[in-house]
Amino acid sequence: MKARTEECSNCGAPARRVRGDYEWENLGLPNVVLKGIELVKCGKCGNVDPVFPRVAQIMRRIALTVVRKPYRLTGDEVRFLRKHLQMTGQEFGAVCQVDRTTVSKWENGETPVGLQSDALIRMVALALGDFAAGQNVPATVRGFARINGAPPKPARIELDVESLEAVYV
Repeated sequence: MKARTEECSNCGAPARRVRGDYEWENLGLPNVVLKGIELVKCGKCGNVDPVFPRVAQIMRRIALTVVRKPYRLTGDEVRFLRKHLQMTGQEFGAVCQVDRTTVSKWENGETPVGLQSDALIRMVALALGDFAAGQNVPATVRGFARINGAPPKPARIELDVESLEAVYV
């Protein structure tokens, strides 16, 4: 693909549009990399802006990948799932049968998410999320049995923006 020239959103200088990998730092989840996405790169100031082709589909796929993660959820992941569901801490807490302060403590890493709450959060996300049909929900739920009592561990997610295939690295 030939690079196209655009204007940098940061400094206004000419910038190139190229394909590459993008570490999505302001997503709220650490370690999410979008593979093969179009990027607007500025040679003058170094700014890099992703060009999101299907942002709603990408967000759904990341949420489903978090739900399927074979490790306990981190606070960042709980917050990401809650926000993906467009719920307040109060609403999410009510659905999970906990106080909103418990949700806040989970999200801020003050209190680890217990195993039962972890499974419930994932099931709530599956039940209320806008995931496409055919995502094999029964197999996803059965996979929760692999999650043990070890401390939560963040996982690096790499998502191909064309195929929407996601892998843990």
